[in-house]
Order: sequence, then structure tokens, then C-alpha cells
Amino acid sequence: MRLGQIRFENKLTAALFQSGGARPVPGYSMVELIRKAGTEGLAVAALAEQMASRHPEPSAPYIPICPVEVWGCGRAREQDRPQIFFKGTARVCAGPAQPIGIRFDSKFTAPEPGLAVLLGPNGSVLGYTLGNDVTARDIEGAQGKTFTGSCALGPVIVSADEIPHLGRLEMTCAIRRGGEERFSGAAPLGAIEQRLPGIIEHLLRANKVPAGSVLLVGTGIRAPEEAALAPGDTVHIRIAEIGELVNTAAIVQ
Repeated sequence: MRLGQIRFENKLTAALFQSGGARPVPGYSMVELIRKAGTEGLAVAALAEQMASRHPEPSAPYIPICPVEVWGCGRAREQDRPQIFFKGTARVCAGPAQPIGIRFDSKFTAPEPGLAVLLGPNGSVLGYTLGNDVTARDIEGAQGKTFTGSCALGPVIVSADEIPHLGRLEMTCAIRRGGEERFSGAAPLGAIEQRLPGIIEHLLRANKVPAGSVLLVGTGIRAPEEAALAPGDTVHIRIAEIGELVNTAAIVQ
């Protein structure tokens, strides 16, 4: 099942995406729908199907969830354990076709494409979408990771039951400037499939991550410094089974 959010009745509303359009779940955002499903002991996908309007709306997907928290994960070379960091909240996130940020004081801001894992109660995996852990690589510490537009998510969330084998998926990323492709890269998700249970276990150690949060797991696709983002560049991240996330870069103060 493909879930996300649309603009409906002047607010972001959870929706079920099908070939005929998007069926809104009136009165609920995705986070609110996840909370209701947890309270009632139901699967989010089943609850969405039950509550969604029968009349599809011809609406493009917005950010698929306004996450309660966003966490990221990397791996230290000298350690056999994940490096987990707090990325931010919905405040720093962008959806499809929304701008991603370039810090005004950075000369090397770059996309870091990753799998975005939607977490439910107790760290359960509800589904997957595409993520962009935008990073100012020349700025040390948290400031290089957390700023306006430093996380992009979308276009939709595919429920976990529809992707039982992450290792069969491949992610691609391209940076384009005008008609020129400045960078392209690709990576299979086999390593993520093997590491994900352990990453989530580490994330939850002494850390009660709320349902409706997102975990970004990097793929290792890294753009070189000569492909650093400039205003107007577009970043294209794609997994065929999920869709394509496209964002344009802009300076943020």
C-alpha cells in the first residue's frame, strides 16, 4: 500500500495513493493516523483503507509525513556499531518539489541519499520512503547536519509488507544543473537489509523514539566536492519500487 499526505480542505491530510488518484483520510495527518492505529491495535495500512474516502482526489503527493523526530545513521570505520545522530524534526524537512537547503556559510553542501524508514510503536517498521540527509560537509558537528531544508522525504510511503526484501532494491541519485548532469551514483540496498534490525535496536537503547518518527539509513552514495550544491541545482533520488524524489536547492540564512 502507498500512503502519504495531500493538501485537502486546506491542510495536510493522510491519503492512500492508488492509480485513480489519492483517497484522503479526512481529519487526520499521517502522524495522527499512526497514533490512532497504535491505540486501536490495528495496522496503519488497514486503518487507512478503512477510513479513506471512496472518492479519489487528483492531488500530487506532499511530504508523506511530518515526522515527530528524524534520526540518521552512519558507521564508524573503527567500530562495528552504527553511528546514530539526531537530525531534527518536521521543521527541517521538505517534501517533493520543495526546496532543500544550502547553508549560506557552507561551500560544500551535498545530498546524502538514503532509505527513510517509518517507525511505529516500539520501533516497528511501518514502511519506507526516500530520504535526503542534506549535509554541509565543511561544517563540523550538528550544525552541518541540521538546518532548514536539511532533510527531504517522499514521494510516498510504501508499506513494509510490500517490500519484504530490501536487498533487491537499488537507489540512484543525480545532481543536475541546467541541462548538465553534475553527478550520478547508484547503490544496492543489500547492506541496509542486513544492518537495519541492529540499527533500530541501537537507536532504541535508552531512547524511546516516538511512533511517527523517521530513521534515515545512508547508502554510501556520496557526491564529490566538485559537485557541491549550488542554488537552482536539482537532486533526483529514485528507487523504482517507491518512486522519485526531486528537490531544488536554495540558500538558507
